[in-house]
Amino acid sequence: MTFETWAAFAAASAVLLVIPGPTVLLVVSYALGQGLRVALPMAIGVALGDFTAMTLSMIGVGALLAASATAFTVVKWLGAAYLIYLGVRLWRAGGGGGEEPQPRTAATRPGRMLAHAWLVTTLNPKSIVFFVAFLPQFLDPAGDFLAQLLIFQATFLVLAFANAFGYAALAARARRLAQRPGVLRAVNRVGGTALMGAGVASLAMRTS
Repeated sequence: MTFETWAAFAAASAVLLVIPGPTVLLVVSYALGQGLRVALPMAIGVALGDFTAMTLSMIGVGALLAASATAFTVVKWLGAAYLIYLGVRLWRAGGGGGEEPQPRTAATRPGRMLAHAWLVTTLNPKSIVFFVAFLPQFLDPAGDFLAQLLIFQATFLVLAFANAFGYAALAARARRLAQRPGVLRAVNRVGGTALMGAGVASLAMRTS
């Protein structure tokens, strides 16, 4: 694998990652509501979700999802249901004002935040199918297959982590500009509605 191939992969991955999707929407919504303290666990969760999706694609699950409409639909429904569930929880969260951080409930603990981000990222069947179609474009058939996969995977995960952390940090910064409970309540409800909408929209999309 040449440096030019790796650079092209990194550039293409960065462009694809920066485009907002359900995962970015989740990260931004929680960072707006909870602040910078969720940035690290959410970013780690996103990276782990992408790692899971890439690993599944490498062992052939992506090919199965691409070939089986039933399998694709089942995974899609699971992912959509989870997005809607998170949207409902966020919509009902309300808002907390002042400079003091909101208390850590079971739903806002770092481990729970990480799990939310991991599940949303992993339960997107299009991510797995995407990796099946995307990675081969940069693989050198004459090169070491495993070494190339490890390099590409590490590159994508670093970029995914940085992208999610960056979005969360920006959202947390924006949160500081509006500390009033009413504003945070509105942000949570808009974010929750958007997550529920993303879940419904994913169900409405064709499996092709």
